Amino acid sequence: MDIDLLKTFLEVHRTRHFGQAAENLFVSQSAVSARIRLLEDTIGVPLFTRTRNNIQPTAAGERLLRFAENIVTSWNRARQEIAVKEQARALLAAAGVPSLWDVVLQDWLHCVHRQYPDLALNAEVHGADALLRRLRDGTVDVAFMFETPQMAELVAAPIAQVHLVLVSTQPGLSPEQAVSRDYVWVDWGTWFAITHAQHFPDMPAPVLRAGLGRLGQAFVLEHGGAAYLAERSIMAQLQQGLLHRVDGAPVMERSAYAVYRLDSEKRAVIEESLSLFSD
Repeated sequence: MDIDLLKTFLEVHRTRHFGQAAENLFVSQSAVSARIRLLEDTIGVPLFTRTRNNIQPTAAGERLLRFAENIVTSWNRARQEIAVKEQARALLAAAGVPSLWDVVLQDWLHCVHRQYPDLALNAEVHGADALLRRLRDGTVDVAFMFETPQMAELVAAPIAQVHLVLVSTQPGLSPEQAVSRDYVWVDWGTWFAITHAQHFPDMPAPVLRAGLGRLGQAFVLEHGGAAYLAERSIMAQLQQGLLHRVDGAPVMERSAYAVYRLDSEKRAVIEESLSLFSD
C-alpha cells in the first residue's frame, strides 16, 4: 500500500476538510479526493461520510485511525533510522521555528555535535503547526517553539529566555519616535504581536515585515531604522555603536521551549541533549 494514502487519510481525519488537508500536504484537492477513494477501494469500505462542509469519519474510518497512525509513524522512523550511518549511536531529528535557530539553536546544535560526535543529526526549520504535525507522525524527535502546545502526549521543557529589545541606528530616540519611522517589524510570534500592539497602538505601517530576526537586523544595519531584536544576537553591534538601545522602551521576554513526545523511544537522548542549554 502507498504510505501517502494513509498520510492523506490521517490529515483528512484531523482537519475534517479536503481543501485544508490538501493545503497541509502540498497537493491539490483533487489529489486528496483520489487518494481517499483509492484507499476506500483498497480496504473495501467507506472511510468518510461526505456532505457539503461536513466530512465525518465512518465507524470503519475511526477503527482505521489507530492502525494508520502506527503504520505511518513506524515507516517514518524506519526511513530515518535506516539512512543513519552504521557507526552512529542514534539519530536525533530536531526542528524549530525560524527565529529560534538564529537566537539559540545554532549554538546548541554545535554543542550537541561536540558533546556527542557519534550522534547523527537532522536539523529542520518549520512553522509551529508543521512542527506539531511532525512530532505526531514521528519525523521529528524534538521541536523548538515559543508557544507551548496543550497536548497531553507532549512534554514542553523551557530551554531559554529570549529578551527582545528595541534598538535603533540613531541614538537618543524615544520609543514612539523609533517605531514611527523606518521601523522594521520582526515576527516573534502571536504573544509578541499582541503585546507590541498594546504598547504601540498607533504605530504606522512598518517599512519592512520580516519573518526572521536576522533579516530584520541586516535591513536595519544596511538602511538605518529600528526594530525589536533578540539581545543576545546584537551584543557586538551594541558594543560597536552600530545599534543603540532605545531608552524607555519595554523589554519583551519570551520563553523558548523544547517539545517532545512523552512516549518517545529517544527520550533519554533528547533530555541529554537538552541539558546542554544549561551549560
